[in-house]
Amino acid sequence: MGEVVATIKLMPESPEMDVAKVKEEIKSSIPENTELHSIEEDPIAFGLVALIVMVIVDDAEGGTEQVEENLSKIEDVASIEVVDVRRLM
Repeated sequence: MGEVVATIKLMPESPEMDVAKVKEEIKSSIPENTELHSIEEDPIAFGLVALIVMVIVDDAEGGTEQVEENLSKIEDVASIEVVDVRRLM
């Protein structure tokens, strides 16, 4: 079985979100079978910054479910959305 890279967008609850703190929580909430590739900031508007998280997971059914579940538990995150999944070559 191969691997895929999943891009997940985290939307903050407010512009006052401590981005550095949330990035650290993201790093600590990544499951063992998942590799964190990157975390990028995406300015939305009026000081609101979304975080774009790229992870590498096994190409299996439900591959991103554990990551999504862990990320949704982070304080100050209003919502998460898997915006892209691509197979690694």
